[in-house]
Amino acid sequence: MLRLRTPGARGSSIWAMRRALSARNILALCMLPLLGALAALQRADPLDEPFKGVTTDGTVRTGLFPIRSTGVSTKPVREAAQKFLAALTAEQRGKTTYPVDDSEWRKWNNIHRYARQGVSFKEMSDEQKSRAYELLGAALSVRGLEKSRNIMRLNEHLAELTKRFDEYGEGLYHLTVMGEPSDTQPWGWQLDGHHLILNYFVLRDQVVMTPAFMGSEPIHAESGKYAGTTVLQDEQNKGLALMQGLTAEQQKKARLQPEKTANNALAQAFRDNLVLDYAGIQGRDLTAPQRQLLLDVIAEYVGNMAPGHARVRMDEVRKHVEDTYFAWIGGADADAVFYYRIHSPVILIEFDHQTPVALDGPRAPGRRHIHTVVRTPNGNDYGKDLLRQHYEAHKTDKAHGHPM
Repeated sequence: MLRLRTPGARGSSIWAMRRALSARNILALCMLPLLGALAALQRADPLDEPFKGVTTDGTVRTGLFPIRSTGVSTKPVREAAQKFLAALTAEQRGKTTYPVDDSEWRKWNNIHRYARQGVSFKEMSDEQKSRAYELLGAALSVRGLEKSRNIMRLNEHLAELTKRFDEYGEGLYHLTVMGEPSDTQPWGWQLDGHHLILNYFVLRDQVVMTPAFMGSEPIHAESGKYAGTTVLQDEQNKGLALMQGLTAEQQKKARLQPEKTANNALAQAFRDNLVLDYAGIQGRDLTAPQRQLLLDVIAEYVGNMAPGHARVRMDEVRKHVEDTYFAWIGGADADAVFYYRIHSPVILIEFDHQTPVALDGPRAPGRRHIHTVVRTPNGNDYGKDLLRQHYEAHKTDKAHGHPM
């Protein structure tokens, strides 16, 4: 008769351990492909990918952004940049200036915990701050400057609410200058901080001010140093007015999802080569009054630039208005939480009600936290297509100083 040996306590523990190890090994083997993929993602740096720009299918549509004269002077911006740089110490200038084609352009990020380059307002003397604001004032409209300042102020209010002054504050915005301010050569500047990023490229009298990110949490200060400050309500309300101005059938065509349950913005930091197909309702399917509502929404964003260059940009937008798409996620009642996107060959705009990050509340999208981003698709974010054409035109000119 075969006797089965019943293991004692020690034997049982060894058997159990073997079973556990065996199961663990099987799990580990199953996880290897996933772990490998995750490791590859962690190693991948989006800046290692050559810049292409936002496209609908991975192919850049060419010929949209010719080098030309706009008739709008960039002298005030150039002189303001020169005065700002002159006000810095040699050490500050050393960490603030970069070549015009440097990858520093692409290193912006709208999150608060991020290592930024350049000199911050917190580090600046009063005179340097004054020069920095003069630079912003020369490049932006009155409304654009006030909106930017209010975002910075609300970041200070967020520090008051959270008591995290090392992470939030109106001084934690950094300026860098790319290239040397010039009336003939390409150059530009960047403002980088939490919820506020402006990229401003200049080639003679042409300007490209994208990517441009504006947001805030909260969007209104009910107390503190900047009580009463509010931002991004026109972007919210004009977008909603456009959606409400559509017929039921048109709304159905524009709406991608009936409910907004998550963050939907796609074109934020490190998405320079985003592939995003058109979606929603097309401009050619709108009535003339509806099309004007669409242009009014776009003008709210473009109007952050100084008036002359904003007019140039809107002329560019109008040429493609029939091929401009409007897409929506969420409801359209008076207090709705939503996302919208405006997308054409020459402009991409996103508005997104976001989930809370720094403030308490349900982990669902709401009106207290807003992100907006503006892009120039088809390769001209950061003025890259203009810069490419400039280099190409002077590639045989050794005296011009550009790469061959």
